[in-house]
Amino acid sequence: MKILMIGDIVGEPGRRAVSKGIASLREREQIDFVIANAENSAAGSGITAKIYNELISCGVDVLTSGDHVFKKKEIIEILNFHERLIRPANYPDEVPGSGYVVVRAVNGQKVGVININGRVFMEPLDCPFRRAQELIKKIKQETQVIIVDIHAEATSEKVAMGWYLNGQVSAVLGTHTHVQTADERVLPEADHTAYITDVGMSGPIDSVIGRKVEQILPRFLNHIPMRFEVADKNVQLQGVIIEVEPVSGGAKSIKRVMEKIT
Repeated sequence: MKILMIGDIVGEPGRRAVSKGIASLREREQIDFVIANAENSAAGSGITAKIYNELISCGVDVLTSGDHVFKKKEIIEILNFHERLIRPANYPDEVPGSGYVVVRAVNGQKVGVININGRVFMEPLDCPFRRAQELIKKIKQETQVIIVDIHAEATSEKVAMGWYLNGQVSAVLGTHTHVQTADERVLPEADHTAYITDVGMSGPIDSVIGRKVEQILPRFLNHIPMRFEVADKNVQLQGVIIEVEPVSGGAKSIKRVMEKIT
């Protein structure tokens, strides 16, 4: 089966990229299941109930998130009542929502999705490595096909997670930094787990990770705080497609996707 993971959706341009890009990708690449990171889909920070419904209607099967998931207060209700949006699993257990979900794909195969936050240069949540390991044991009671979204700042932490889970999950896919990396591969030895440090960003590429260049540059030069708005030029859908053997859950291949949206 083929699974499409879409990189961080940034604002309206990112949502437009998803709405225009999913249908053609599904048909052309014979995609069975779609995951998208949506924590920046509402004006570049957070997600709303309306946007949740919009993205699910576009054909996304599971929405992952990250450190900005609680930027919009209304999302708490969505997390409590809609299982297809998950928050990082290493938040405390009493936090609304779930850090993983198992959903059936169009081909009938169950797919487990785990969302986990890194801790290097980020909020000191529970250990992402141990938490991911706990959830894998639960999910394997239902399916061997497991995708992990590691939402982290440090490249080293993402790479370490890939090696830590090598042979246990179908893919470890990095998000958060919005810049697609060129290190996609199926990790050796176990020949089982696809990996990439960052799947990229769905939104305006002519920007500073989604924000207007003319607003970001003065911040770096003079340190004066100002509002950052979502850019709108050169919109792309970025992500990866992983081909997975359904019975074993092993990854057969991973390739990057960069779709220009008009």
